[in-house]
Amino acid sequence: MRALLLLLALLVGLALMPASAAEEGSVLVTIMMPSKGSLPDVVTAYGTAGPAVDSSMTISLQSQGRVLRFDVTPGEAVKAGQPLLEFSVSESALGSYRQAEIALQTAKVERSRIAQLLKQQFATKDQLTQADKAIADAQTTLDTLKKSGSDQPDLTIKAPFDGVVSTIPVAQGDTIAPGAPMMTLMRADGLVVRVGIEPAQGFRMKRGDPVMLQPMTSGGAPASGTLIRIDGLLNPKTHLIDADVATSAHLLPGAAFKAQITVGHFDGFVLPRDEVLSDAKGAYVFQIGDGNAHRVAVTIVGSTGDQTAVTGAIDPAKPIVLQGNYQLEDGMEVRLSETETSAAGPASPVEQ
Repeated sequence: MRALLLLLALLVGLALMPASAAEEGSVLVTIMMPSKGSLPDVVTAYGTAGPAVDSSMTISLQSQGRVLRFDVTPGEAVKAGQPLLEFSVSESALGSYRQAEIALQTAKVERSRIAQLLKQQFATKDQLTQADKAIADAQTTLDTLKKSGSDQPDLTIKAPFDGVVSTIPVAQGDTIAPGAPMMTLMRADGLVVRVGIEPAQGFRMKRGDPVMLQPMTSGGAPASGTLIRIDGLLNPKTHLIDADVATSAHLLPGAAFKAQITVGHFDGFVLPRDEVLSDAKGAYVFQIGDGNAHRVAVTIVGSTGDQTAVTGAIDPAKPIVLQGNYQLEDGMEVRLSETETSAAGPASPVEQ
C-alpha cells in the first residue's frame, strides 16, 4: 500500500513540474544573424622613426681648414639659414685660390697676345683655340675653389633646410681634410618609420599599402601612413626585411612604433572568433533551424583581431549560435535566453 502511495506522489510531482525543468534537455544559447563583409588582412611590424634614405645630408667642404666653433649640438632642431659652425680655411687652401686667380689672369693675357699674333699672321687658329681652352680650364679651377670656400679665410656654414642635427663626428678645433664630414642633418619633413618585416610576409607587401602607426609610448595618438619602400634583402643584424613608412604626422627621431600594414582583405561571412569551432573534421558553426542546432562546415578565410571571415554553406536567413555553441552537438534542441529574445525581437526567433 505504501509503495502505491509513493508512485502516486511521483506522478503528481511530474505533472506539476515547472516548464524550466522540462527544458533541461535543451541548450540555452544566444544568436546573431550572419552577414557578409570583409576584414583587413593586416601584417604587424615594429620599428623606429628615423631619416629616409634620401633625407639626410652630410655637411663638408672641399677645402682643408679648422673648425673654429659649433653653433648647434647633436639632436638640435634647426631652421634653413641658421648658422651651424664657423670654419677657418687653411693657408694652403687660400694659396691655391690665389694661384688659380693668377693662372686665369695669365691665360687671359696669353690669349690676348696670341690674338694679336694671329692678326699679324704669326700665330695659328689652333694656338688661339688652345688659349681659349686654357682660359676655360683656369676659370673652372677658380670656380671650384671658390665654391669650396677657399676664396675667404673664415666661413659661416648655414643649414640648407629645416631639419635636425643628427651627428657631429668632429670636435671644435679639429683640422679637417678636404671632403671630410663635419655634420649630418636630417630633413624635418624627411623622417620615416623604418620597420622590420618577417621574410615570409615580405612578398605580400607592395609600395602604397596603407599603414596604421601606433606609438609605443603611453598617450601617443595613432597616425595613418603609407608604405613607400621595401628592401629586397635581409638586414644582416635583424634578419628581417627593412621597409619605410611615410606619414604626415610629426615624428620624433628614435620613437618606437607598432605598424599595422594592410596588405589585402578577407571576404566572407564575418563572425566573432568564438562562433567558429573546430575539431578533427575541420572548422564549423551552428545554425538554428526548427528549434535545433545544425552543424555547418566552413572554411576560415582569415582573421583580424577578434573577428573571423569564413565561407561555406551558411544560410543567411538562419541565425548562428553566438554563445552556448561549445555545449552543442548536431541536432540538439536549443532555446534562447530572455536577453537574446528581447534583443532579437520577433524578427529573429528560433524557427519552430
